[in-house]
Amino acid sequence: METIIRKIDKNQINQDVIEEAGNVLKQGGLVAFPTETVYGLGGADALKEEAAKKTYAAKGRPSDNPLIVHIADYEDLKKVAVNIPPETDALAAHFWPGPLTMIFEKSESVPYGTTGGLDTVAVRMPSDPIAAALIRAAGGFVSAPSANTSGRPSPTTAEHVRVDLEGKIDMILDGGAVDIGLESTILDMTVEPPMILRPGAITADMFEEVIGPVSVDETLVNSESKQAPKAPGMKYRHYAPKAKMMIVEGNIREEILAIRQLAYAAHREGKEVGIIATGGNSSVL
Repeated sequence: METIIRKIDKNQINQDVIEEAGNVLKQGGLVAFPTETVYGLGGADALKEEAAKKTYAAKGRPSDNPLIVHIADYEDLKKVAVNIPPETDALAAHFWPGPLTMIFEKSESVPYGTTGGLDTVAVRMPSDPIAAALIRAAGGFVSAPSANTSGRPSPTTAEHVRVDLEGKIDMILDGGAVDIGLESTILDMTVEPPMILRPGAITADMFEEVIGPVSVDETLVNSESKQAPKAPGMKYRHYAPKAKMMIVEGNIREEILAIRQLAYAAHREGKEVGIIATGGNSSVL
């Protein structure tokens, strides 16, 4: 499969490119597109079973790992979710469009292929204008996990997507680097109080300023569990880079010496080295 790459400017959206991408989705293809968080992998129609199957296949993603339904208009939430709690209006007013995914009881129109077999559905309304335009062009309901091979770090540029998925998907909309670079916060609205299932740019303190107390799920499902994950990233190996990681501990002087030795040895072997250090250890750089 040849993957088409189209440049697009979110400040001056080319509607012809959007229509082209929308048609690819309507015909059952896969399109990677930018959101404010990471690049998403759009499936043709979140309300059709076949769209989910193609997304799972391209990503190498387990079929019990739920997909997120992306919408562009708040009114569309009622088409995919039922028993929507009253706090949802306040949350949407503050954080939608934006980096928030909320989980609700699903409506009958949402297939179990999209929800990973669950009776709940994860819904998000991205703020990136390219994403919003594409969702509308595709019919209003796009299932879109991150545009990467399952288990790999989520992509923040179109080049990341190309390296990981070229030849596996139909099109990439290159809208430049994303703004946040961290996947959306996931908030479960089917429990009381609402529970954060995945941390992100929107924090518990920010939620509590709007709706009062929220809880935080601190016991993510382990890889041996037979329990179905309720949200993306809760069960399977996730965000794993193709690189060796070493943690250096000790007093400051020993840490700096050890890191410099390791970095020099790797450099002599022609390897690229990345160093993450706190402000107090910045002298190692």
